[in-house]
Amino acid sequence: MIAARSSSVGRGGPEEPSRHRRQSAASLAGHRGHRSSQESTRDNHAQHRQGALLRARKAFLIKEMETNWYLKLCGRAREDCVAFETGMPYRSIGRSQLRRDRLGLGTWVTFGGQISDEVAEQLMTIAYESGVNLFDTAEVYAAGKAEVILGNIIKKKGWRRSSLVITTKLYWGGKAETERGLSRKHIIEEIVRAMTYVINQGMSMYWGTSRWTAMEIMEAYSVARQFNLIPPVCEQAEYHLFQREKVEVQLPELYHKIGVGAMTWSPLACGIISGKYENGIPESSRAAMKSYQWLKDKIVSEDGRKQQAKLKELGHIAEKLGCTLPQLAVAWCLRNEGVSSVLLGTSNAEQLTENLGAIQVLPKMTSHVVSDIDHILGNRPYSKKDYRS
Repeated sequence: MIAARSSSVGRGGPEEPSRHRRQSAASLAGHRGHRSSQESTRDNHAQHRQGALLRARKAFLIKEMETNWYLKLCGRAREDCVAFETGMPYRSIGRSQLRRDRLGLGTWVTFGGQISDEVAEQLMTIAYESGVNLFDTAEVYAAGKAEVILGNIIKKKGWRRSSLVITTKLYWGGKAETERGLSRKHIIEEIVRAMTYVINQGMSMYWGTSRWTAMEIMEAYSVARQFNLIPPVCEQAEYHLFQREKVEVQLPELYHKIGVGAMTWSPLACGIISGKYENGIPESSRAAMKSYQWLKDKIVSEDGRKQQAKLKELGHIAEKLGCTLPQLAVAWCLRNEGVSSVLLGTSNAEQLTENLGAIQVLPKMTSHVVSDIDHILGNRPYSKKDYRS
């Protein structure tokens, strides 16, 4: 899948949570015995939810029947599947049939930059043997080296290409004007038409977007439907404890309207949520790198100090659950039903193993725990539908 970057990349940052808008209670009118419009609306919502649950249950049972039939036909059992062996849960991306693991391995900053090729191979091996089938990269990562390193490792390990989901992103390429952007010159296209061409030529199987606005994604979908082209299947968005608006409010609307799923990145907010910046900037950290001055400024700012205070409180919740703060943060991202996969970015084997352990923490993310986390953060975004909850 090729995830195209929009021209708005780099303008991002934590989005301001929308104000809590409550639905005002309508006054009851009409003579006794007549149902109010508010009651009718509630019943309609209840019927809609019940219908959605029944449809989801039916789809699940059909998929189970098909899976059991196919395994029996092949003389195999569920115990032979990677998901059973590793315990890694899998989910389809959006409404496509592409199945991938809930956790993926990203290569931003690390591959070709922060770590050696040997460490990169070690990380990919740990991830693959843990059931990870999603590896994310981009043409701009380490000026193209990350893609090369990723490909060389896959070739060396002899992993079946059909068992992997590789995502890359286009926009920032070379230094020349013709080597960046989303022009046909750069990626054989004009975005939707070009992505359709790329897929039809067998260069990719799906395409999605990265850091696009909801309006841009909807426009791409509309163009695809208008000219009988292939629409995007997912949006790759930043999502963590301190960045919530887009994934929790905007993308669910897109999923229900056009089936676009969410693949999220930076669950630890570029390492801020790991807790390593509690007492300053370690020399070996990402924030100490010359090209990441913006991250250092963010950490030492007033908002950064407030975030560190909240992380201390969240650490107490992690202790009660018997996990680390990074595991709590990753599990918190995974608990969102709208998120198909969470991309992990680590620089050593210990970090990766720890983050993968978030899968075991996921069952502990009860509504009570999530409520406690929301209380500490104080940044839960509200959509126009939240008045019912």
